Amino acid sequence: MSLRSSGILLHPTSLPSPFGIGDLGAEARAFVDFLHDAAQTIWQTLPLGPSGFGNSPYQALSAFAGNPLLIDPRQLIEDGWLDQSVINGAHFSAGRVKFEIVRDFKERVLHHAFHHFKRSPLSNYNGFEEFCDHSSWWLTDYATFRALKDMNGGSSWTDWHRELAQRDPIALDTIKSTLEEQILEQKFFQFIFFRQWKALRNYAHERGIRIIGDLPIFVAHDSADVWANREYFKLDKDGKPTVVAGVPPDYFSATGQLWGNPLYDWERLRTDNFQWWINRMRWSLESFDLIRVDHFRGFAACWEIPASHDTAQNGQWVETPGRELFATLKKTLGNLPLIAENLGVITPDVESLREEFGFPGMRVLQFAFGGDATNDHLPHNHTHESVVYTGTHDNDTTIGWFENLDSAQREYCLKYLAGNASEINWDLIRAAMASVADTAIIPMQDVLGLGSDARMNLPATETGNWSWRMKDKVVPEDLSARLREFTEAYGRTTGF
Repeated sequence: MSLRSSGILLHPTSLPSPFGIGDLGAEARAFVDFLHDAAQTIWQTLPLGPSGFGNSPYQALSAFAGNPLLIDPRQLIEDGWLDQSVINGAHFSAGRVKFEIVRDFKERVLHHAFHHFKRSPLSNYNGFEEFCDHSSWWLTDYATFRALKDMNGGSSWTDWHRELAQRDPIALDTIKSTLEEQILEQKFFQFIFFRQWKALRNYAHERGIRIIGDLPIFVAHDSADVWANREYFKLDKDGKPTVVAGVPPDYFSATGQLWGNPLYDWERLRTDNFQWWINRMRWSLESFDLIRVDHFRGFAACWEIPASHDTAQNGQWVETPGRELFATLKKTLGNLPLIAENLGVITPDVESLREEFGFPGMRVLQFAFGGDATNDHLPHNHTHESVVYTGTHDNDTTIGWFENLDSAQREYCLKYLAGNASEINWDLIRAAMASVADTAIIPMQDVLGLGSDARMNLPATETGNWSWRMKDKVVPEDLSARLREFTEAYGRTTGF
């Protein structure tokens, strides 16, 4: 990422569509066209896995699978796997994603498509069988997990019949036979997701757009990953976490953030030469052009919290073998085009690890105006090997953030930017574009000039997150032209 470039942060669920949630269809291509017209060369997403608890993409049911809710039904019709009548009459509001309603609709649509697919000529199975063979190392466990989860009313795997929770070989073989149809259906859903994702990514590449994916360091406890690989996590005999992940009190929460993800048994991972991580990183590199690694500091040390605690306040830092892991990944996979999310409590060992492997870190302009002139997030302290954001998915929108600043911070911000409070979003966009940071990423909400009601996530809260959507199918031309003007003025069209 040594060339100056810029792009937009927007999760596909936030795109407009006729089906209550953004997907990988026509509106996603229209967004790529907007990026191209605005001289942007990057589209950054959040994790694309099947969301679990709280509909969070950071609590996915799998580190490898795609989210079936992102499948575009119109492409299923074009492929001959769905009748138009199945979606006729479907009506959804243009507002926030109503996940339960959307999930019921998409599951019904996909179920119809699967049965249509099964009746298709055998020639249609070639791509499917190839996909299943290529992905078998994760797909079989995931499809079995999803079929079992549905059979158990969506309950966590630790609440299933003990033999199935513990993956008893005889019980597992028996249930795979019983649920053969349901397992095949889940495999089909993944085939469709990655077929559509690959087509969208190719469309982006044809227009000079690279896609940055997001790789959370941790996985959800209620996931196929933990169920199928219990030995790699710190769990008790019943499969429940003994310690969980989070962060100590910080900018977002006075009691810290209790994420609840199980922590890795790094010693056990080491004995297998980190093969699970090699597989995970290889799959991510097949799906994206670059990868933002969420909570990078966890590769130096993790905030380990007893699973019985209600807050993250009384955890402790426990060292992790990140240096050894990344050396192994680099030796096995070659170049690692990663961005390190180095926000929060960052110590010298974290920066040393990041710099040793040449991963650019992050700068966030919303964090720049709470201290003095030495603040690392202020543009004059940026470095080339970094990625600057006006804000991230965890921040308020820039307009919402500015409205909530105290008077001293607001005055400092406007003085520093020589800005106009009436267009503070564009003041910050200009500052990001002008930065010496090689890459600048702007959340779509800031380009649109939206307030706090368009915030994507409020950390340490469990409701109301991840559901924001764009209202209009077409971004106004004046925004495209204005963004292009800034991009060209500050030399960020190098990769365009």
